[in-house]
Amino acid sequence: MLGYFSRAYRWQMQLDASKTPAPYWNVYHAMMVGYLANLVLPRMGEVIRCSVLRRTSGVPVQVALGTVVTERVIDVFVLLLLLGSTLLLDFKTFWTFFNDKLLGGQADSIARNPTPLVIAALIGLVLLAATTYVLFRNLEKLRQLAFFNKAVVFIKGLLAGVFSILKLKNKGLFLFHTLFTWGVYYLLDYLAFFCFPETYNLDMRAGLAVLTFGAFGMAAPVAGGIGPFHVMVQGILLVYGISKEAGIAYALVVHGAQTLLVVLLGGISFIAVAAADRRSVAAEAEALANEPLTTE
Repeated sequence: MLGYFSRAYRWQMQLDASKTPAPYWNVYHAMMVGYLANLVLPRMGEVIRCSVLRRTSGVPVQVALGTVVTERVIDVFVLLLLLGSTLLLDFKTFWTFFNDKLLGGQADSIARNPTPLVIAALIGLVLLAATTYVLFRNLEKLRQLAFFNKAVVFIKGLLAGVFSILKLKNKGLFLFHTLFTWGVYYLLDYLAFFCFPETYNLDMRAGLAVLTFGAFGMAAPVAGGIGPFHVMVQGILLVYGISKEAGIAYALVVHGAQTLLVVLLGGISFIAVAAADRRSVAAEAEALANEPLTTE
């Protein structure tokens, strides 16, 4: 719950920086309704929460959506940092599993004779350079294509959204809430190790690995991450010697806890938004009823 409260406050800071401020609880309820919608409609929750915020606080959908895109870009950067940290902190474990279990020791032979790998890398660089050259040579023709222009507009909007965080009044507080939110996610994954005797002795590095690869599973375009999350978590626990049965049980507990919390908090927020809509409609009706009748 603290993680959701913190993420909502971070979103409110982004809205303030975009000169479209909104009350905290309106921001929080819109976010939770969006998360609830994601359990049914993959990735549509981002649009829905922006629509809810427009209804409750008058924030334009495109502005709110721009802040959401920025939020997702920041999360991707954090996820890449986590991935790098995971591989560096436990490189030996991952290398041993990758080499012995998946490649049958072939990685060591490749390391001793890297010539084919170097040749493949050079071919890839040549192809990339040739593709870039062809694109620049035909830039004027590409600009006549609607798809290309839409892609350029999208990329420009994405970059503008990323750099909008430079307008934040308190960048340190924004960074704190970003780290705090991911720290909460990490604690959920790590503390769940103590639910099972098979995972009881896993260390904090394993918790970081589960957080990282589980986040990739949650990012899949599937309702609530159901399926990809479980497969990713089960697979990463195999690296640490945990059986498939124990791995899937662990994934079910962690994912189930998150899903139940989203259903509970999202349901409360949905009711709160609906009640606010009813009060708004009633107030408008009362105001119209109290207006004096005029005749010409």
